Amino acid sequence: MSQPDIHLYTAATMNGYKPVIFLEEAGVPYDLTFIDFARKEQKAPDYVKLNPNGRIPTIVDRSADDFAVFESGAILWYLAEKYGRFLPSDPKLRSETLQWLMFQMGGIGPMMGQAMYFQRIAAPNGHEEPFSIKRYVDETRRLLEVLDTRLEGRNWLAANEYTIADMATYPWARAYVWARVSVEGLDNLKAWFDRIDERPAVQKALTIPKAQPAFWGQADESEFLKENAARFASDVKVD
Repeated sequence: MSQPDIHLYTAATMNGYKPVIFLEEAGVPYDLTFIDFARKEQKAPDYVKLNPNGRIPTIVDRSADDFAVFESGAILWYLAEKYGRFLPSDPKLRSETLQWLMFQMGGIGPMMGQAMYFQRIAAPNGHEEPFSIKRYVDETRRLLEVLDTRLEGRNWLAANEYTIADMATYPWARAYVWARVSVEGLDNLKAWFDRIDERPAVQKALTIPKAQPAFWGQADESEFLKENAARFASDVKVD
């Protein structure tokens, strides 16, 4: 039996869900290798050959001489071009979509990631940093306000249609509970959450390779918080 063109290496993180959302939305066949952070599989020599940064996700396109693509935004862009989905062909609308994709990659992801790290990993491991927590929580709130303003009178972030910009931003912004950032008053953003929450392919994707309902504020976070903090305990460094 022939293998799918796309092999995905991923884990149950906000970045890890992005390519799964695309593949499920596009109905593209793929197979998947789960990367276990507890076993440091993202640092294994064979994996680092595919992704020199030792992070997830990564895809390998078997139909293109096993071409490897790493960085979640680059993966979405590659898949959108390969399958002709969720990225407009019109130059201005295409640029608009890529601008909002880069906004997620350069802003939403890094800032929310640090807000999560200092509260969910560093603090439970004995490294409470109030200044850092406030810095990243406040900046995340500001970026969510930018999204809210952008979504005024719009259903989607770019091009008047659902695109890879929405796919990239949703798993991060929707995890505001895990980042302990308020979305009070951000009604346009919350309506956008509702629209994407209603997409069956997205909800399926958020269970692959593993559902983490605590990220989305849909489960008791206490047990998962302990497990998550312990998993990354060795990554907490103090100068």
